[in-house]
Amino acid sequence: MLERMEGADNALACLHDEDYDVPFNKQNLNYEGLIFVGGREGESLNGDWNFCVDLLDTGLRQKWFSLKPEPAEEKIEPYDYDPYVGETVPVPSCWSMLKEKWYFFEGSAWYTRSIDFAELPTDERLFLRVGAAQYDCKVFLNGEFLGNHYGGSTPFNVELTDRVKQGQNWLMLVVNNTRTLDRVPMRNTDWFNYGGIYRDVDLYRVPKAFIKDLFVRMLPDDAYSNIAIDVAVDGVASGSVAVSIEELGISAEIAVDADGKGSLVVEAKPELWSPETPRLYDVVATFCGDRVTDRVGFRQIKQIGEELFLNGKSVFLRGISVHEDDEFKGKVVTDEDLRQRFEHAKELNCNFLRLAHYPHDERAAKLADELGFMLWEEIPVYWAIDFKNPATFKDADNQLRELIKRDRNRASVIIWSVGNENPDTDERLAFMKGLVDTANSMDGTRLTSAACLVNHTKNRIEDRLAQYINVIGINEYYGWYEENFDDLIEFLDNSDPGKPVVISETGADGYIGEGKLEKGFFSEAYMAEVYRKQIATLKEREFVKGISPWILYDFRVERRQNMYQRGWNRKGLIASDKKTKKEAFKLLSDFYATLKDER
Repeated sequence: MLERMEGADNALACLHDEDYDVPFNKQNLNYEGLIFVGGREGESLNGDWNFCVDLLDTGLRQKWFSLKPEPAEEKIEPYDYDPYVGETVPVPSCWSMLKEKWYFFEGSAWYTRSIDFAELPTDERLFLRVGAAQYDCKVFLNGEFLGNHYGGSTPFNVELTDRVKQGQNWLMLVVNNTRTLDRVPMRNTDWFNYGGIYRDVDLYRVPKAFIKDLFVRMLPDDAYSNIAIDVAVDGVASGSVAVSIEELGISAEIAVDADGKGSLVVEAKPELWSPETPRLYDVVATFCGDRVTDRVGFRQIKQIGEELFLNGKSVFLRGISVHEDDEFKGKVVTDEDLRQRFEHAKELNCNFLRLAHYPHDERAAKLADELGFMLWEEIPVYWAIDFKNPATFKDADNQLRELIKRDRNRASVIIWSVGNENPDTDERLAFMKGLVDTANSMDGTRLTSAACLVNHTKNRIEDRLAQYINVIGINEYYGWYEENFDDLIEFLDNSDPGKPVVISETGADGYIGEGKLEKGFFSEAYMAEVYRKQIATLKEREFVKGISPWILYDFRVERRQNMYQRGWNRKGLIASDKKTKKEAFKLLSDFYATLKDER
């Protein structure tokens, strides 16, 4: 099948058109279209989908989405792909994990499945929700392009109400994981570039007028008694939303304005959420026959000078960094995997996790709410992002907004991080400050941070971004990438940050498999010695208010290929099997136990 381009003199024009993607790159599926799904019953579209990799984007050039389901013997021209029959893959999954030939594949892949509908009731609307697809996801329904979404780790919605038909419908998702210089993250990263639809896909039916957003939190005013509730509705320009928190005696009507938005502050005395007492309350909101729910904790996190306060009490963040990675499933996360992660964090005596370097599965924050762990969540503004490019900022800003809208009811989330190890240029400063402004404007109840820079010439904390954020994250590897460990002492002596510092990364590789070393770099013994020295040094510094060593589990990454790494970063306190603990695990656990007892 050759696509006959309008105005073209021959059918080969599509093969030479390098602007073929432009009509399909609207990025119109973004934070503005997200709908609140708490308490809603979704219809799962998980399962087997027809699948085809498309390295050369032939499908967009030839408009595969316009193909009709026909028996092979009745087709009137040759074709390169049939989206309705052939190979299938499970959704959610990462194609890298399904076949060896797809392991390093970067490009587009086509997912197709049918959806059968009886006639859609006139008083209902229908939305598709994709939990995450890496990275650009284009949506077609019955051959019609509905839009695309940028960002590999945040959810998006697309309304199908006026596009579905009675009977059989065909949904196509075209997912592209190609790394480019203008995306977030850009081409050069330090984790594996999985591809695919790797989180849940669901349909949601809502009334014509429905609750689109619900934001519930305690105001950070030291009163511990003022609860703010913001609502947004869609489909009607007037009315009020009824909100109740029965255990707190709250029952209120919130009037919405012409834009469908409303706000209210009510007084109550909730039991405060903390790692020791992770108290949650059931929130119910109703509007015009629509009903949503959530479980929300109330707490206050605050930064004053070099101190961090949770509910008015000084707090030290005993943490660990975590990647979303599995030896067999890639980025696909199960409930069991999440619970195992938090069990290991509990064994480490942690009260805090850094979820790096992108938004993790939304179930992680919900489980952290229940179990009592504080979280640092971030977007992948990683290394040398194209800070001069407005399109790149648009991408980063949208990912941040989607993350905040998704998780801002989670008491466990105390920090929004806007970047990691970026060069200190004027363009970067403006870019990052813009993201900090976005975070503060959308949510004034949490702290902002980034993994900032060390001036290695002066050996001190020195990053212009630090003046705009609440918590200074520092990735330091003294004893590893900075081989002279004594430089850490000088670095700490030279630094006077005036704000709390979280050592957001530190550690060393320790390989424990076949052919392991007994000493030196990449040995378990060397890794443990680095931890001993780090612990002894960092615990003496007043402005260090948290540590999240790198990292809980070994994780897959293309760039690391020596004989001890073999495509893995081996800095995990636990090996890639997520069972075998290294010597440094107990060292950190004992250190955190001491800190826990002291506070």
